[in-house]
Amino acid sequence: QVQLVESGGGLVQAGGSLRLSCAASGRTFSTYDMGWFRQAPGKEREFVARIRVIGGSTDYADSVKGRFTISKDNAKMMVYLQMNSLEPADTAVFYCAAKRIGSNNWIYWGQGTQVTVSS
Repeated sequence: QVQLVESGGGLVQAGGSLRLSCAASGRTFSTYDMGWFRQAPGKEREFVARIRVIGGSTDYADSVKGRFTISKDNAKMMVYLQMNSLEPADTAVFYCAAKRIGSNNWIYWGQGTQVTVSS
């Protein structure tokens, strides 16, 4: 089992930056693909970014490409989401998630951290 705790959310003006952190604990962190999702008010939860265990390759939603960067530190069991050029449309609760290699199911979730971008 993996426990995930997000931090780093807050209120920021449009054009600003935030870095979200996700602290993982529990079973072997390095065997899980890690990702970030978000859910805006009245909308479904959506994929934001993923970093694979094998090779460290990354994927991003089109809406955040070029603005957001996902990274991880295996030694510290941390995952990060650097968010630049934030827009009001990025306002959402951001969730850290983990899934086993080869699976399509994100099975571990954090409690979420609120990001609010003012215009």
